[in-house]
Amino acid sequence: MTEGAGVRAGDLPDDLTAAEAGMWQAFRNGTVYDLSSGDAVVDDPHGGHPWGGERTVRARIVCWLLLDGPPALAGRVSSLKLTGVQVSGSLDLAGGTVVPYVEMRRCRFEQDVLLPEARFTTLRMVDCSVPRLEAARVHTEGDLHLPRCRFHHGIRLTDAQIGTDLMLNQAIVHRDRSGRSIAADGMTVGQDLQAELLESHGELSLRAATIGVSLSLRGARLSNPFERLALNAPQLTVERSLYLTPAGVGAQAMSGMTPAQGTRIQRFACEGGIRLDDGRFGDAADFERARFTLTDDQELSLRRVQTPELRFLGEQPLRGRVVLSGAKVINLMDRADAWPGPGRLHMGGFAYENLVPRGPFPLAERLGWVAAATAEYNPEPYERLAAVLRACGEDEDAREVLLAKQRRHRENLPMAAKLWGYLQDWTVAYGYRPGRAAVWMAALWAAGSLAFARAGHPPMKRGEHPEWNPALFTLDLLLPVIDLGQVGFWQLRGGWQWLATAMILLGWILATTVAAGATRLLRRN
Repeated sequence: MTEGAGVRAGDLPDDLTAAEAGMWQAFRNGTVYDLSSGDAVVDDPHGGHPWGGERTVRARIVCWLLLDGPPALAGRVSSLKLTGVQVSGSLDLAGGTVVPYVEMRRCRFEQDVLLPEARFTTLRMVDCSVPRLEAARVHTEGDLHLPRCRFHHGIRLTDAQIGTDLMLNQAIVHRDRSGRSIAADGMTVGQDLQAELLESHGELSLRAATIGVSLSLRGARLSNPFERLALNAPQLTVERSLYLTPAGVGAQAMSGMTPAQGTRIQRFACEGGIRLDDGRFGDAADFERARFTLTDDQELSLRRVQTPELRFLGEQPLRGRVVLSGAKVINLMDRADAWPGPGRLHMGGFAYENLVPRGPFPLAERLGWVAAATAEYNPEPYERLAAVLRACGEDEDAREVLLAKQRRHRENLPMAAKLWGYLQDWTVAYGYRPGRAAVWMAALWAAGSLAFARAGHPPMKRGEHPEWNPALFTLDLLLPVIDLGQVGFWQLRGGWQWLATAMILLGWILATTVAAGATRLLRRN
C-alpha cells in the first residue's frame, strides 16, 4: 500500500508489526497504548531487563504518526500516548511541526531524541530512559514535561521557547561530551521552570535564560566538582523568585509548596561553583538551608545581582568564596552562621537597604561580617552598614560601625598617624563618643585645680592682676582660643611651668579630636 492515499483513508500500512499496528489504532482513537507487562522490575525503563519485539516500535513509524498521521476516528482526537514502549532507531523530528498531543510514560529509547527547531503543542515524556535529548530552538505552545526521566548524555535546549511550563522534577541528567548536563542558554519559559529534586551531573547552563514566573531548584543536587561551575546562569532573568531551597520527599510532598511539618525533606545541594552574575529576580533569590561544597578556586558568585530580597540562609561554605560585588537588594535576610570567614567574602559595591536577620546577629558579629569582606581596608561596606542602621533608628550602633571603620583604617597608617589615631580613640573615640571629651576635661580640670591650689603664684605686675583662682586658671589653660583673663598675670616656675604647658597641650588635643568628630558628623548628615 502506498503511504499517502492509504494513510489519508485511515488504512493500516502493510509493513507494520503487531506492536506498531496497535499503536496506529490507539493514535487514531486518542487512547493510551500500554505495553507494560505488569511486573515492576521488568517494566522499569532504567533497568537492565531486555524488552523484546512485542514491546518495540520503530522511531520512523512514530515520526510518521506525528508528522503525517492518519485522521482520527469519528468523535475522537488523535494523540500519541505511549506507556511501556521501546522505540528503536533515532526519533528525528527536527524542523517538523507536530500537531497531536504527545505523552510517553515509562518508555525506553534506544537512540537520541532529535527535536531541534521542531514545534509542538504540548510534549510530555515521563519516567523515560533517553540517551540524549537534542532540542535546540524547539518551540512549544504549551508545556514541555520531562519529570523522572534519565538522560545519559545530556539535554540541549539552547534558545528553546516553552510556552508555559518546563518540568524537570526528579530527572537525572548526566554530562555530554562538553561536560554539560543541561545546555539551555537563551531559553525562554513562559511560566515556571520546575527542576525540583533534579540530579545534574555536569554543568547546568542557563546563560541569559528568561523565566516568566519562578525557577524552582528545590531539593536539587548539582554535581560538577572537578570543573569550575555546577550552575552557570549569568544574566538569568526570573520574573518572580529563584528557589534553591529544600523540597519535600515522598508521596505527601507537593511540588512548589513549602514542605509540611513532619515531611522528610531534601536540601538543595551544589558540589561545584555557582554563577548568577547580572541576574534579575523580580521577588526574591532564596538560598534557605542550601548546602554549597566548593573548592578553593570555586565561587558562589552573585556579582551585580538585582532583587528586592536576598535570603542568604544556607549553610556556611567551608571553602571557596562568596562574591556579592555590585549586587543591589532591598532586604537582606541572613544568619550570622551563613557567611564564610575572612578572605572568602567579597562585597565591594554591595548595596542593601534593610537588614532582616534570622536569629541573633549581634553588632559585634555584624562588624566581623564586614571585616571578613574587606581583606584590605575599604570604607564603603562600613558606611553602607552604618547608613542602614541609622535609617532603622539604630544611631548608637551606626556610630559603633563608623568607629570600627576608623580603627580599621588606622591599621594601614604610618606610625606617627597611627599614634595620633590611638590618641583620638582613647580620648573621644574619633568624635563618635563626644561624652568622653567632657569626662576628660572634667578630670583634667579637677586635677589641675587641686594642683595649682598649692602652687606659688607671684603676679607679673603688682596691682595689675585679678584675684588668684586655681579653678579658673586651670580652665583658662585647657580651653584653647578662649581667654578667661587668668594665664597672663601669674608667674610659674619649675615643674609648675611644665604642668601648665601639659594642660595647654591636652586642651588642644581634646579640642582637635572633638572638632574632627564634629566635622565627620556634619559631613555624614
